Formats: sequence, structure tokens, C-alpha cells
Amino acid sequence: MSDKATINLDGASYELPVIIGTENEKAVDISKLRDQSGYITLDPGFKNTGATKSAITFLDGEEGVLRYRGYPIEQLAEKSTFIEVAYLLIYGELPSKAVLEQFRADIRKQMLIHEDMKNFFTGFPSKSHPMGQLSCLVGALSAFYPESLNPNPTDEEEDKTIINLLAKMPTIVSWIQKKSLGQPVVYPKNNLGYIENFLHMIFGEVTGETTFDPVVISAMHKLLILHADHEQNCSTSTVRIVGSSNANLYASISAGINALWGPLHGGANQAVIEMLEAIKNDGGDAEKYLAKAKDKNDPFRLMGFGHRVYKNFDPRAKIIKKACDDILEKLGVNDPVLDIAKRLEEAALNDQYFIDRKLYPNVDFYSGIIYRALGFESDMFTVLFALGRLPGWIAQWKEMRDNKEPIGRPRQVYTGATTREYVDINNR
Repeated sequence: MSDKATINLDGASYELPVIIGTENEKAVDISKLRDQSGYITLDPGFKNTGATKSAITFLDGEEGVLRYRGYPIEQLAEKSTFIEVAYLLIYGELPSKAVLEQFRADIRKQMLIHEDMKNFFTGFPSKSHPMGQLSCLVGALSAFYPESLNPNPTDEEEDKTIINLLAKMPTIVSWIQKKSLGQPVVYPKNNLGYIENFLHMIFGEVTGETTFDPVVISAMHKLLILHADHEQNCSTSTVRIVGSSNANLYASISAGINALWGPLHGGANQAVIEMLEAIKNDGGDAEKYLAKAKDKNDPFRLMGFGHRVYKNFDPRAKIIKKACDDILEKLGVNDPVLDIAKRLEEAALNDQYFIDRKLYPNVDFYSGIIYRALGFESDMFTVLFALGRLPGWIAQWKEMRDNKEPIGRPRQVYTGATTREYVDINNR
């Protein structure tokens, strides 16, 4: 195959380099096209545009493949832990036992957050959305740790900020949950692991000890691992482009949280539960809504089925389905909404209409069910998504800085008015 592509514009030919990735992905490098020809390319939504070369996550939607740093997601979900995967994503390799223990210890030591951050909650309206609170609190960490504002930190200083954010995120999330319930916050314990500490802070009470079933702990590890990174999506690209201005890590992640907040991105698992609630309130007839989903003239769409990227199956859904089944069996939850979910799942997996169109239950469907079964309110679902995605965002921000990528500055094709003279207000 030629390592050049040729484009003909206005009678002139321009040769553009062809880039081939390690998984044989092919791209035409147009970085010098405007300088050479005066032309730019137009690609609304960047569906065909590679904004960067990255060594973090490989995704093949046609084949249903997802790998972090070369490791299949199936192996990581089965054998690893969330903190080990976080280290892998951020630093590129699986840590040794000693390195991992030190990483965990460093995170545990930083899980407390400044008591003054409690004052933010007195200013939030009682009905304010948890994602708005999360974005505000993460961004505010830069005020409590002003050394993070240095645009040229040493590796040690950068690592300190990374550890700080990984450590404080579950504490912040738990405080948001506790404050929404009008309950006192629960502090982390140095003898607990990352997931155990998170569950302790979010479900525990200051009046007593709380223990959690290993099935619940395992499911939380899997959920966060499966959401840890997903290549160059809306929020990840936001983190990179904000970080390209030399914005600090807290500000960049706060921007990513805001991007994730959008219902077209991170709100899918919440939309699943809202759909199930609507079906329950309409009598709970799953078959009725399956028929509506098949009717091309009916605006109803099943939420949590199919995927924009994965054309055959979502590899994450296969993993989380097992965790979902284990959770429901172990907890013995009696919830009509979850009963409707199981009926929809069974029908979709066996109905030829859905099979032919590859409308399988996806990771959002199962994660929404698990979070519901564990007792989370639906408006916390996207916050939990952000907690899982945090290591990927950090890894992408770090890679962008390590590669010394230029500040992001997209072009446009202007379609507004041409030059015109100002008209005095009395003559308009």
C-alpha cells in the first residue's frame, strides 16, 4: 500500500502522508493541507477525523473489541481491580505488586478532603443536580491545591495531583449523595480498599459499621473498569482540548464532567431507568412497548439497546450482564421496575426483530439496573459513570501533555453575511 494519498484541488495535486496504527487503522494526515492548498476539511461531529495518535485504548466497533493498553477488557474485568486498571491506563503498564501497593497506599492517604469544602453544599440549591455539584467541586480542588496551577510541573508534582484527584473523587461523590439525603458525611478509613471505602462512605452511617457482600464489591470493580476509558469520545476529547491550553488537571476533568452530563453522552443509563419507570406507570406491559419499539411510525425508542460504536455486540455488556444477574440473585431485590427490565432483556435477546438489527442490551442497560438494585437514585448514575471514567480522562490528559500536543484550535467554514456597512439605528 502507498504511504501517500493524493488530492487534486483547483488543478493542483497534493501528496498527503498515510498513517497506519499498530492495529492497522489507516488515516490520511491533513495537518499541512491548509498551508499547502488553502483548503480545510469539513467533518461535523468529527466522525471521520482523528484528533490525535493515542496508545491508551483500542476499540473496534465492527468486531466488538475493547482493549486498554493492549489488554482485552474481558481479562481486565475478570482478573484485575479498578485501581490496578487505573494505574495501567495512566502509566501504560501493569504495576508490580510493590508498585501497586504503594499506589494504593498513596491514594488512601489522600482520600480526606478539606473541611471547608462542606461550605459549598450550603450554597447549592436543595434540588441541584449531582453532576453540577461534582463539576463545581472538582474544579474547586485547584483552589485548595494551587500548586496544580503550574503549567510546567515536574513528574513528581504531576503524579501528586493525579493521586490527589483519584483519591478525593470517591469522597466527593459520597458527600454529594449524603448531602442529598440530609445525612452526615462518612469519612474514609485507611484499612479499606478503594471500592470498599467508596461503598462505606456512600452507604455507611456514622452511627455504626457497614459491611458489603463480596458480590457487590466485585460488581462495582467491574462497572468502574468497564467505564474507565472508551477512546476519543465527547468528554475525553473535551478533557484533551481543555488540557491543551495548559489548563490544570482539575479544570480539565471538570470540563469532561460537564460534557459527560449531556443526555446524549453519559445519561444513557439514567434514561434506561426513566424508561422502565414510564413503562411501569403505564401498567407494566413490556410486550406493548416492544411492539411500539418495532413500529417505525411510533416515536418510542428502547433505551439501553444497541450502540452507536459497537455494530455487532458491546463486549462490556457480556461482562456486566453476569454481574447484574449475580447482584439481583444475591440481593433478592423485589422491584417491579427491575422485573420489567428482565422481561425486556429476555424478549430482545430472543426476538428475531432485535437480533437482525443487533439491538442487544448494552452496558448502559445493565449498569442502570445494577445501580438501581444497589439503591442509587437515578440522578446519581452519571456521577458514578464519571467516577469510573476518571482514570481514562487522567490518562488522556497526561498523554496529551507528554506528547506536547499543540493547543486545540478547530477551523470552520464561514456561512454568514459578507461585508456590509453599519446602519444607524434611526435608519433601520
